[in-house]
Amino acid sequence: MRYAALGGGKRLRPFLLVEAARMVSKSSIDDEEGIWMAAAALECVHVYSLVHDDLPCMDDDDLRRGKPTVHKVYDEAMAVLVGDALLTQAFETMARPEIHPNADIRLALIGNLAAASGTHGMIGGQVIDIYADGNISDAELIGQLQALKTGALIHYAVSAGGKLADATAADLQNLSTYASALGLAFQIRDDILDTEGDAKIMGKAAQKDAGLGKATFVSIHGLDGAKAYAKKLGDEAKAALALYGDKAGALNGAVDFVLERKK
Repeated sequence: MRYAALGGGKRLRPFLLVEAARMVSKSSIDDEEGIWMAAAALECVHVYSLVHDDLPCMDDDDLRRGKPTVHKVYDEAMAVLVGDALLTQAFETMARPEIHPNADIRLALIGNLAAASGTHGMIGGQVIDIYADGNISDAELIGQLQALKTGALIHYAVSAGGKLADATAADLQNLSTYASALGLAFQIRDDILDTEGDAKIMGKAAQKDAGLGKATFVSIHGLDGAKAYAKKLGDEAKAALALYGDKAGALNGAVDFVLERKK
């Protein structure tokens, strides 16, 4: 579990949770243990998904974050158990009273995390991605697939940060608009990197989607079209946070990072 969770990575989802909370909070969050614990729990869910995604029965990857994948270092059975344990650890953490003194808020956050990572979220998107290879050519369907597979946890990160900081309904709506645009831009950038990225920099194989015949934003819109679409979504994400001024600096910076990242 430590090998998978502490072995590098962008930590984008916990970063978004913490910075969303910081933006809407009326006071400093640096000593708010629950926000940092929730961010760690969310990363456990993300890492579990990567460990399972790399298995031979799924994407069959030998590298993750520039290192051999868990099933390569240990074995397939241990990799399955590691993923199971990380997912379980996440919900155990989210249930702890340190997350938030209000049990109703903790319960809502747990329920939302289950939805974002389950059949109506990340897992549902992964099912479509695996079993619809070569059969999806419609841009709207691709967008729906990625909203589930990638966007759901990104959206959860931003909204959970807001809820932990007692955001207003208006704040949560603005964060939702931001997260939806950012999540889609993130996946488009992934598709772009799969097409033209450097495997050594990315720390994982490149050009796998084309080799598997998968439809992507690049295959549908072309490389230049995909880049333009990602830029448009980035502008939409920043516009959603315009009224927060300098307080939105970190979240706006995350948009630039997503659009420019090399891995």
